[in-house]
Amino acid sequence: MKQVKQTVKAKFLILVTLTSAACVTSTVQDARTSVTGINEGESVVIMAKSYHLGNETEAKYIRCIEDNLARGRRGLRVIPHAEFVDSLFPWFEPRTAPAETKNLAKLMARPGVADKIAEHGIRYIIWLDGDTERVAGGGSLSCAAGPGGGGCFGFAWWQKDADYDAAVWDLQGLESAGTVSTDVSGTSFMPALVIPLPFIARTQAKACKTLADQLHSFIVQDETI
Repeated sequence: MKQVKQTVKAKFLILVTLTSAACVTSTVQDARTSVTGINEGESVVIMAKSYHLGNETEAKYIRCIEDNLARGRRGLRVIPHAEFVDSLFPWFEPRTAPAETKNLAKLMARPGVADKIAEHGIRYIIWLDGDTERVAGGGSLSCAAGPGGGGCFGFAWWQKDADYDAAVWDLQGLESAGTVSTDVSGTSFMPALVIPLPFIARTQAKACKTLADQLHSFIVQDETI
């Protein structure tokens, strides 16, 4: 019995060592088309574009970007997405929102639009596009119960990719200021020797933090956060 326990313990330690290698890798880049900057009293708003038919950028990801951009002593003033859309109804509903910056001048000329944007102090609209998807996985995990108890045995893994782009529109010049993008890949593991032990790669959370930090630098033109 002692030898069996030692064998189980050894296998468990091996699995823990393997799963500790679970990691997240990320890349971020931006392409600037105009000079940016933001003054006291000016704000930004986060909007979502459709990534593909039937799938919108996740609402929780928008909230995450909002929270990270506004956080800290040097955080930006962020107008909540829902508040902005409601105050400018129906001009930023999915069917009527401008698809390109060339439509901004026409939109701003509509009654009440420019006044509402000025009231909020909106300087930049940031359009988010993307999603987080499971792209691979494998292994085998099985669980059983019996008179003497139960447990799970095996090893499973899965990989998720989080790809997001942010197009920054400058309402001061009614033009595109550029784009910021992030690509994050993470592999999670779940070994099980009686009890499943998940090692989760926080792919979307990393994509949120990375993109928000880069957006902050992009807007204020400061390489330090």
